[in-house]
Amino acid sequence: MEQPEIVTAPNSPEALKKLVVSRRIDEVECTIADIHGVARGKLMPASKFVAMNPTFLPYSIFFQSITGDYLEYDSEDYMTEVDIQLVPDLTTVRTLPWARSPSLMVIHDLQYQDGRPVESGPRSVLRRVLKLYEEQNWKPVVAPEIEFYLTERNTDPDLPLKPPIGRSGRQSVGRQSFSMMAIDEYEPIIEDIYKFAEVMGLEIDTLIQEGGPAQLEVNMAHGDPLELADEVFVFKRLIREAAIRHDCYATFMAKPMKNHPGSAMHIHQSVVDIHNGSNIFSNEDGSPSELFGYFIGGQQKYLGASTCLLAPYVNSYRRLMPGDSAPINLEWSMDNRSAGLRVPRSAPNARRVENRIAGMDTNPYLALASSLATGYLGMVNQIPCREEFKGDAHEEDFGLPRGLLESLVRFDEAPELQAILGQEFCSIYKALKQHEFNEYMMVVSPWEREHLLLTV
Repeated sequence: MEQPEIVTAPNSPEALKKLVVSRRIDEVECTIADIHGVARGKLMPASKFVAMNPTFLPYSIFFQSITGDYLEYDSEDYMTEVDIQLVPDLTTVRTLPWARSPSLMVIHDLQYQDGRPVESGPRSVLRRVLKLYEEQNWKPVVAPEIEFYLTERNTDPDLPLKPPIGRSGRQSVGRQSFSMMAIDEYEPIIEDIYKFAEVMGLEIDTLIQEGGPAQLEVNMAHGDPLELADEVFVFKRLIREAAIRHDCYATFMAKPMKNHPGSAMHIHQSVVDIHNGSNIFSNEDGSPSELFGYFIGGQQKYLGASTCLLAPYVNSYRRLMPGDSAPINLEWSMDNRSAGLRVPRSAPNARRVENRIAGMDTNPYLALASSLATGYLGMVNQIPCREEFKGDAHEEDFGLPRGLLESLVRFDEAPELQAILGQEFCSIYKALKQHEFNEYMMVVSPWEREHLLLTV
């Protein structure tokens, strides 16, 4: 397949028309992220898309569980399946490098037909939080990390996942962090990831081998939270497409394999003054500012309540266990990866807080929104942080919810956090997660059959 050219995002409908004609674009994907971060939308001929006529999706897309089942929800909009309008964000126009014919992807915002934003949309939730920062003359800056596993194709969910065969003809056995040879094993897939990213205008800062077998990590350059959430959303699909090209899967499950590390989406966070770009976490003399401590204090107080957004599935909590790189509490510490909140060593203008709680199964819009919301609450309410933790935080007590139900209870106990994220969204999200947990409880697992069948 011929490699598509990189496109510059058009700044107007007229520029979009010129782009479609000059590149002979056939189709356009009109895409949104649902509550799970799954790409949904419509595919339409490019000639129809450039006409900019309104297109719609039913509001009920937000009531679909991760299994595809629909939640029963007491809402007029749900019962009537009212249409919501897709509003294209032309800054997100990207080439689809894996498509057979010249195609574009465009991420959309959502609004009701009277022009009101759909507050249950994940992109709207993040915009809502960023608006609060803007009102304080602050601008958050983030840098996510994307961890994932490559696996053999697996069409039987009862069978455990296996790493794919590499160039050497062997399967990776893991525990080869930062190994260049381990990366070389899957060079053809990695080459396609780089090619696709370049065509789509996505910047990869670094790519490394992580601790699990065929577990990789993509580090992204720091930038605007909405743009980075868009990029993570696109990256997950891009990586899956590259893997499928080479007859394997890429999975972003938080804990896909027993006895191997989970996959996280660590979030590096700083905040700058909107006028002069200075890092508000540092004083003029380079020392940590009060706002830096308050940001951490807010995260320590509220990240437990937002864990249901950062760890959204029953599987997510299999990652948040002691002894294998994932945090279990909300201690903060300098350059200490056992802590839930790590402060990397840096120059004063790069002072930041790394949130290590989020799993890679999270919706990137909701992860960034909830994480930044907790820091915002800390700063505006001047919540002091605890003393810096010294030592191995895994040896301390659990400070995070142990499962999805407990995390939903903690979420319910933080009305100020829900007010920032939006009551409409929070009500739907809580009901949806309770529904998913009920679905999960209907399944009898292999562990239960193995240990209970003839024993109890």
